[in-house]
Amino acid sequence: MMMFSKKKWGTFVKKLYYSLSLKHRIWLTFVVLIMFGLTATGGIAYWIASKEIQRNALKTSQDTVNQSAQIVNERLKNIGIAVRALMFSDPFKQVMTDAQNNDRDHYYNTWTSLQGVFSQVKFNDSMIDSILIASPIGDYYHTSNVRDTANSFYDSDLYKHFKEIKRGFWTKGHKDAFFMDKQDVISLVVEGVNELGEKRSNVYVVINVKQDDLYELFMENLSTAEKQYYFVDSAGEDVNLDNRSSQEDQLTKHSSFTKQLTDEMMGSFFYKDKKKEYLVNYARLEVKNDWMIVGIQSKSDLLAKLNGIKKATIYVILGLMVLSLFIANNLIYLLLKPLYSLQRLMKRVEENDLNVRFESEYKDEVSQVGFRFNRMLDEIKQLIEDVKVRESEKRKAEIKALSAQMDPHFFYNTLNTIYCKSVLGENKDVNEMILALSQMFQLSLSGGRDLITLKDELDHVRQYLAIQQISYEELFVCHIEVQPELLACGIPKVVIQPLVENSILHGFQDRESGGEIYINAQSEEDWLHLTVEDNGTGLVPEQLMASIIHPTTMDEGYALRNIYHRLQLYYGDQQRMIISNNDSGGGRIEIWIPKQTEGMG
Repeated sequence: MMMFSKKKWGTFVKKLYYSLSLKHRIWLTFVVLIMFGLTATGGIAYWIASKEIQRNALKTSQDTVNQSAQIVNERLKNIGIAVRALMFSDPFKQVMTDAQNNDRDHYYNTWTSLQGVFSQVKFNDSMIDSILIASPIGDYYHTSNVRDTANSFYDSDLYKHFKEIKRGFWTKGHKDAFFMDKQDVISLVVEGVNELGEKRSNVYVVINVKQDDLYELFMENLSTAEKQYYFVDSAGEDVNLDNRSSQEDQLTKHSSFTKQLTDEMMGSFFYKDKKKEYLVNYARLEVKNDWMIVGIQSKSDLLAKLNGIKKATIYVILGLMVLSLFIANNLIYLLLKPLYSLQRLMKRVEENDLNVRFESEYKDEVSQVGFRFNRMLDEIKQLIEDVKVRESEKRKAEIKALSAQMDPHFFYNTLNTIYCKSVLGENKDVNEMILALSQMFQLSLSGGRDLITLKDELDHVRQYLAIQQISYEELFVCHIEVQPELLACGIPKVVIQPLVENSILHGFQDRESGGEIYINAQSEEDWLHLTVEDNGTGLVPEQLMASIIHPTTMDEGYALRNIYHRLQLYYGDQQRMIISNNDSGGGRIEIWIPKQTEGMG
């Protein structure tokens, strides 16, 4: 009943409008258009002003953060230079020699000689609180500091962490465990080197920097009433030991916040929590890019300056609307509704909307132009459809051509292996290899389909592995881990097998046994995530990606380039490939494609 009433009401309004004279129709249309135009213009003007203020604030805040990060970075870099200068001193060289020879005869003389070096290093940078040289024959430190002998460096977490990462590092804020004053410090830990750059004496240098001095250096001329700045790591945790942030500033520790801190050396973004939105700028330190300085400003405070602009815009819009009512009669003769209607349709066509059509109950000359315009659109749309069909056929042909270009050397090598084993009388291996090769051919043909299920692709890989494990006995083992519900997902055929082949032929080329290949498929929201990695010799990701994106005449990365371009043809920008090395040093190739179980063929 309600739907009928709305329809009846609409019919009544329509008849009433058509009963008006042309003059009143144009007048009414003009008023509506003026009101809409003024509102839109005022809104756009306000939007442009807000964006300009945001842009200026972003630049100013980013410059401030960058400058502060540069100051801290240079100070920490100078401390690193001071450590290298200490290692070039003659007393330190004596420490390295004595430690290597396990000779304590010169211990006290060397300690005394080091005092001048320690004093010079601390004098050059007032932020240095203490210096400790830990060696197997004893510790060396400045006499102004009282050593806590109960805590050995070699039993400390700093030593354990160094052994894990096997390189020098900066620590976050902590209580100094090596000296009696127990200062809050940030430490630089490096391994001692001799004149030849060797690190075999198990000598370590610990530089403790006063945390309060570093905090003051960071905060100097930064904090204002509208902005807050923080010294944090990539996880959003404070680098300083004590937490100087107030409770409302804890958003730096939110996981959704830290996810937006990219690996770029600097950047900015808008972050919104449950209460309000913030403008965020950050800059990483070069000496330790896991540390960064983050500036946060409330967006509402940022845009407070726009309140006056907003009020003025509203007043201007209202005034012009009233004025438009008075001048409408003087401009009616300039306006014709059918022409404006046709103009709007043409604008939508310019924006690639070819589904619009001119409609009019009038039979005047303008309407005739509109109907001819409709016929022109029909012809254009048909031409576009024809082009789309031809482009689709072209894309399918390119996909099939790329699929056919996969290097057939594996099949040649397999046939040679079968022939050799046949001559040697190893008929069991020959039978297994022929059966596996036959099944591989059947799966690779896949009935002419370009998309197959993940299950079929993995079966193809297993047959390939069966042949390779006969050809390369005890060279490798393969682990396949797939979520069962993903087996029905469609993927382009012959995508995983070339990645496995790459691991065997290149990753294990210097191996005779012990190779391991891992194939993993998992679901990530609407994505199918495929991973193939090994424990081989590893890859050169930048070089491979360059050869994939910018092909040369070299064969390096041919299979990866083929897969990359096929994925582009299938999915356009809705796909991703990442080449990297895993923690064991082996190669890792990851592919993300849309997850789909229907429409394969």
